[in-house]
Amino acid sequence: MNRPLIAVVVPVFNERDNLAPFHEAVTGVMRSLRDYDWEFVFVDDGSRDGSFEVLTALRARDEHVLALRFPRNFGSHVAIAAGIDYCRGDAAIVMAADLQDPPALIRDFVDRWRGGYDVVWGARTGRDDGVVRSYGMGVFYRLVRRFAIPTYPTGGTGSFCLISRPVIDAFRQCNERNRLTFGLIAWSGFRETNVPYHRPRRLIGSSSWTIRRMVHAAIDTFVSFSSLPIRTISVLGLLVSFLSFVFGAYVVINKVFFGTRVQGWSSVMLAVLLLGGVQLLMIGVLGEYLQRILEEARARPLYIVERTLGFPPVAASQPDSRSVTA
Repeated sequence: MNRPLIAVVVPVFNERDNLAPFHEAVTGVMRSLRDYDWEFVFVDDGSRDGSFEVLTALRARDEHVLALRFPRNFGSHVAIAAGIDYCRGDAAIVMAADLQDPPALIRDFVDRWRGGYDVVWGARTGRDDGVVRSYGMGVFYRLVRRFAIPTYPTGGTGSFCLISRPVIDAFRQCNERNRLTFGLIAWSGFRETNVPYHRPRRLIGSSSWTIRRMVHAAIDTFVSFSSLPIRTISVLGLLVSFLSFVFGAYVVINKVFFGTRVQGWSSVMLAVLLLGGVQLLMIGVLGEYLQRILEEARARPLYIVERTLGFPPVAASQPDSRSVTA
């Protein structure tokens, strides 16, 4: 009887020094799960530090290692999508290569999965990333939970999770170009649970998640999974209209009943600048939606695979219409 297969999906971007320690740590955990087979699906997201050469060396001594290589950087969420597309597991565990997602939690993930859950999140109860970064991420996660994804863990999870084969199949049907792994998995609606953990500090190298990328991810989250931006435009429009009506009534009442005029260019300029700022804000929000509509209309491949390691010829060919194999 074949043992259940667990795929460990790992996006990689300039992680050369982390790959060997990560592989060793996760392999040790997987060997302790004697009732399961496993595979690594590493996705090199256009690394320029020799990460793929390290993966090639790992593959030479461990047949569990499979890898894809992109010709350029497509983003971590696209890399995760490729790994899920190519994985063959009955379940897939998505992890970062920097060991900030503790491999020891894999056992708990598998136990919850065998207990009947289709999605198991690694829920952060704290993080060693510095006060400013931790506070900023905490605010972001609370906003996501309040306005976009109600089931999202309060302390955040990133993309550290286990998903069952039904979730994998559902995830692969989501073809939008602006992707957030945790959002699409939560949107699918399968039975889910959390495994709490404290996120340690990165030991080797520096994170590629800059402030700019985090802001971009926040915008993607609210545009893709919440009606808040569009509703905010409506609320601002109503508020400005109401204030304009009140001010107009004030001017008319002063003129008709008291024979006085409202004086001053400052109030006029303030009103003009306020309205101009609100209009530009609304145009910017609409522009975010239009830009995403344009990307979907272009229908370009989600990613391009330049090279594969360890996949059989059929699996290494184009798995679906959203990818291209060079």
